[in-house]
Amino acid sequence: MSDRETMADRISAEDQKRWERVRERLRAELGDAVYNSWFTRLELDAVAPGALHLSVPTKFLKSWVQSHYASRIKARAATEFDKVERVVIDVRSSARKPKQRDALAGRDETIQTRAAADNKPQPLAFVTGADTGDAPAPRRAARSVRADADAVIGSPLDRRLSFSTFLVGPSNQLAYAAACRVAEARPGDTPLFNPLYTHASVGLGKTHLLQALAHATNDNRRRAVYLTAERFMSGFVSSLTTQTSIAFKERLRDIDMLIIDDVQFLQGKSIQQEFCHTINALIDAGRQVVVAADRPPSELETLDERVLSRFKGGLCVDIGPLDEALRVKILNARIAASQDTHAGFHVPEEVISYVARTILTNGRDLEGAVNRLLAHVTLNGAPLTVETAETAIRDLVRTQEPKRVKIDDIQKLVASHYNISRADILSSRRTANVVRPRQIAMYLSKTLTLRSLPEIGRRFGGRDHTTVLHAVRKIEELVAKDKSLAEVIDLLRRILNEQ
Repeated sequence: MSDRETMADRISAEDQKRWERVRERLRAELGDAVYNSWFTRLELDAVAPGALHLSVPTKFLKSWVQSHYASRIKARAATEFDKVERVVIDVRSSARKPKQRDALAGRDETIQTRAAADNKPQPLAFVTGADTGDAPAPRRAARSVRADADAVIGSPLDRRLSFSTFLVGPSNQLAYAAACRVAEARPGDTPLFNPLYTHASVGLGKTHLLQALAHATNDNRRRAVYLTAERFMSGFVSSLTTQTSIAFKERLRDIDMLIIDDVQFLQGKSIQQEFCHTINALIDAGRQVVVAADRPPSELETLDERVLSRFKGGLCVDIGPLDEALRVKILNARIAASQDTHAGFHVPEEVISYVARTILTNGRDLEGAVNRLLAHVTLNGAPLTVETAETAIRDLVRTQEPKRVKIDDIQKLVASHYNISRADILSSRRTANVVRPRQIAMYLSKTLTLRSLPEIGRRFGGRDHTTVLHAVRKIEELVAKDKSLAEVIDLLRRILNEQ
């Protein structure tokens, strides 16, 4: 018997009471929503001198709790347990001894539920320290699940693209939270967001998020298959050629989660029909579907209306442009990764700040900027300054100079979209069908041009700058609440930038 099992067997009733008080404090501090999401399956495993051993059922949950709540748990545990210097969180296996399992079972868990759990396949477990000898059976099972899932027809997954390496900011917070919630679902759970539809422009992290979701789901004893639209199409065509289309369909519909990336490239009537049948079958069977594209469903004109209807019936979240703080985080992460292979690579804070203010497009351009800075240091041997950085990333800056949008073009486009005339927008009419387009045009003029509020007011029939300010604030308020309006404005913005 291991020391850990011996400690676990000695958990006293008093220790359990102390742990319950710690849990109640955490619930009171964090609120029911956070507590129910991350702490209901956190259990006391052992009490050792100076350490508290806790466990959770999945590797993903362990990573999340450690990253976000370890210090808070330690602080609350210190008020109940003597001399707690560290809190250790492990991933537990269902192969516990009966005595230990009974001691740690939740208060609401019935004997029948535990008996049923004992008859299920052994959950995945992971060794927290360095591996020694042959991989244990639970780890082999984890690899087997991933191998089986990929063997179906899945596109290759990059192990570096995980939730732990996904950097979160205001622009991607909602998409990240939704993906985490979907990944944490247990076998048999009814999907909360189905389908989950994520859209973003190139290089903003949607593929990273989808692959992280696939990894976390497979690690959570559920079978996820990640496919690009191109891989789905080639797999379907190949199955028709080899007369294995029935097996192709059965394999796809026998998984727990289907993840499709770049769905905007899905083409061909028969392929779209098969895709529609597949996602319908999965959703109707209570399986999770996750889709990503470079635009919202309403702009995917080439897709079958039945497919679009399914997309619109789920949760649609977007990943917006990177704000400066997130760009700094991405740069620091890329620099740290480069330092693993180039120990002497150092980028001063003022250079990082300059690059973050200058490269506004996406994460790939930021990575390209770091590669150029690294080349400058390793090839020239000179220290980095803002001036040398300006030279090193000049080509990236030149390709992303913003297009100059004219107020006249904004007025014409908005008027055309709402089926009114430009003269109506400039007029003094205050009917509802004119006021809202006029406010939208003012809002776009403020966000897409460098014109001042007084200048914009003059260009809108000689209005006062306070009228423009009111229009801008009004549209900002509506966009935060009205998703359809937000999509319309995003579409107008794209058209203006691409003209």
